[in-house]
Amino acid sequence: MNSDIAYIGAVDLGKLIAKGKLSSVEVTRTILNRIERLDPLLKSYVSVLEGHALKDARRADKQLKHNMRCGPLHGVPVAVKDLCNMSGLPTTAGIPMFRKSIADHDATVVRKLRKAGAVILGKLHLTEGALAEHHPKISPPINPWSANRWSGASSSGTGVSVAAGLAFGALGSDTGGSIRFPASCNGIVGLKPTWSRVSRFGVFPLSQTLDHVGPLTRSVEDAAAMLQAIAGRDTSDPSSSSIKVPNYLATIGRGVEGVRIGIDRKYAFNGVDVEIKKTIERAIRVLKDAGAIIVPFKMPPLEAALAAWGPICSSDAATAHAASYPTKKRGYSTTFAGFLDIGHAVTGLDYAKAEIIRREFRGNMEEVFTSIDLFIKPVFQRINPTVKAFAAMCESGLDDLIAFTAPDDLTGAPTITLPAGLDKNRSPLSFQLVGRHFEEALLFRAGRVWQSAEDWRDLRPPLAK
Repeated sequence: MNSDIAYIGAVDLGKLIAKGKLSSVEVTRTILNRIERLDPLLKSYVSVLEGHALKDARRADKQLKHNMRCGPLHGVPVAVKDLCNMSGLPTTAGIPMFRKSIADHDATVVRKLRKAGAVILGKLHLTEGALAEHHPKISPPINPWSANRWSGASSSGTGVSVAAGLAFGALGSDTGGSIRFPASCNGIVGLKPTWSRVSRFGVFPLSQTLDHVGPLTRSVEDAAAMLQAIAGRDTSDPSSSSIKVPNYLATIGRGVEGVRIGIDRKYAFNGVDVEIKKTIERAIRVLKDAGAIIVPFKMPPLEAALAAWGPICSSDAATAHAASYPTKKRGYSTTFAGFLDIGHAVTGLDYAKAEIIRREFRGNMEEVFTSIDLFIKPVFQRINPTVKAFAAMCESGLDDLIAFTAPDDLTGAPTITLPAGLDKNRSPLSFQLVGRHFEEALLFRAGRVWQSAEDWRDLRPPLAK
């Protein structure tokens, strides 16, 4: 029964709690016990906030007794990536020396989750500084599908916790693919919102101009509910958008009749494993059968844009770590320190050139969206690599890894990653859809069509039983 509770959808759970069929305290205790049992192996949590969580749960139950329901996530236990400030707690950003860096305020996304009635279980592990690899002093989260498979970066703990039933949803962040990789590797849904749709106030940056905060969940509905809770203008983050946030759940069932979905097979299939190609073709058939119009299109040139990601991200990261690097260089791994050194070496001229390329690429992509509404592509070229194979990939650079993800961070376009069953190694498969700015509602509609036709939520990771 405990396992059954752990895999209820967040929105469905919220309804059960609202009807009094389950209490938030009961559910929260169940998940805390599950974390205690499974997380010593899976290592998804940096800190489990049992006292805080039960206090939140008791408050949620009390509010319901007074007919005060805050929304679909009321009483639902969730978790946040340890880039998100929680007052009185450290924000490590995956860097052990930051364990003494105590936040004096909540990140806006944390505050908004609480305002939505959610129960925050704890803070989740991530790669060092939210780049590609974990700090050598941190034991990386274990993929619940297979201990020798990559768990994704950088929101590794987020992906593992949701897939393993250790949270009903959780927040990650994406700078070059860090929501989409863990979603893909762990067989769950990942939503990277439009840049500026969600406030980044109180979220430790990798790159202020590329970072996106968004949810990872086990269903499209749950991702919509979590985005609903955290999206919107925040005066503490002047870069956040004031564009009105729609009711995502109200429109999620409208389907894709007449929606133009683009595919550039030369771009999407170049160097891509056969199983991923077959997955995308299957998704195209499902969406077409639901009434979507499949439109061939040509992806704008990518080489210059991908080359621009490095100087932008590294120099932004050097700025973010200016208070501790290079003065506290010993606290960083050689890999992340090397990345910061690259950022310090970027000249103003280099950055200006990269920014011009980025703006031109964004303009080219806006032109693409005059003829299509969404487009489909892989998350990365290979089926989920082993931990050893991923480490070897990092040694040769990140270009191949981020080829299908970084472009959408450069443009700020919203994307949704959708689970698509298991590959020959019994590891999750996936694909992603990309939309126009601030059209997350359409991504949710298309994602709902896919998940209604081929729902993989009953697949349970073997290490999470």
